[in-house]
Amino acid sequence: MMLRKTPRPFAAEVRTPRRAAVRAMLAATALFASFGLFGTQPVHAQQNDTLAKIKQTGVITLGHRESSIPFSYTNGREVMGYSHEIMLAIVDKVKTQLQMPNLQVRLIPITSQNRISLMQNGTIDLECGSTTNNLERQKQVGFTNSIFVYGIRMLVRKDAGVKDFDDLKGRNVVTTAGTTGERLLVKMNGEKAMNMNLTGAKDHGQAFLMLESGRAVAFVMDEPLLYGELTKAKNPSEWTVAGTPLQTENYACMLRKDDPQFKALADGVIADMMKSGKAEQLYKKWFQSPIPPRNINMNYPLSAEMKELYANPNDKAFQ
Repeated sequence: MMLRKTPRPFAAEVRTPRRAAVRAMLAATALFASFGLFGTQPVHAQQNDTLAKIKQTGVITLGHRESSIPFSYTNGREVMGYSHEIMLAIVDKVKTQLQMPNLQVRLIPITSQNRISLMQNGTIDLECGSTTNNLERQKQVGFTNSIFVYGIRMLVRKDAGVKDFDDLKGRNVVTTAGTTGERLLVKMNGEKAMNMNLTGAKDHGQAFLMLESGRAVAFVMDEPLLYGELTKAKNPSEWTVAGTPLQTENYACMLRKDDPQFKALADGVIADMMKSGKAEQLYKKWFQSPIPPRNINMNYPLSAEMKELYANPNDKAFQ
């Protein structure tokens, strides 16, 4: 008598939990690959590698300010300023290092309110303007070596009776929204119960218009920017920069967080400019010579802090 063998079940019929999990994983991998989510788009796979992004796209996108005189501002359609020239020097180095002499340079206007988000979402690759390097912002973006050191003060009419910040109790005060000056004013207003009526303008130009039109008694902002706004005043001699500095801070160029290669390139350019004397030449051009739009000389002296920075370039944040 012949024994009939019991037929073995097909492999598909044997479904252990382990095999089911493996099959699900393979199916998901195939699906993800079909949408290009793995390995097919190096720009997204390495979001913080700015140089790789520039190499692939053939474009570097720069963020610039529109009214941060004399750091980064527009005179008609042209972007200019102390910080802007430093940024263009960094671009020249990128062209050389990547061997891309015809690299396309795209300029995008930014504000104090959107500059960090535009860097984080990849809209801009580099920004050199009037952005403060501080510890809080370092959690979100990266910074190069410092390009300027300054204090936060206020611009007032000479006959306003305002000598220091305590004189602002119960007064209308304007600053620019999204700045460290705004944060310090809010803190001081609460801690000292000063009852100031604070307004955050969309940019420095709007803040100065509020001051000049009498809607505010003081414009609190970074000292060099206040001197910059004086170049637009109808009668500059009517105004003065006053007050003990609320805080000492420093500007730096902003780039993506955790991008050591691009930071090293930018830091090298800035350090070379400072040690060679080129940065001080830019300082004389933008702070101690007539500048657009009205060809007024700010006559802003080179401080001891700036001399120290030029002698010893660094990326330290003051706060």
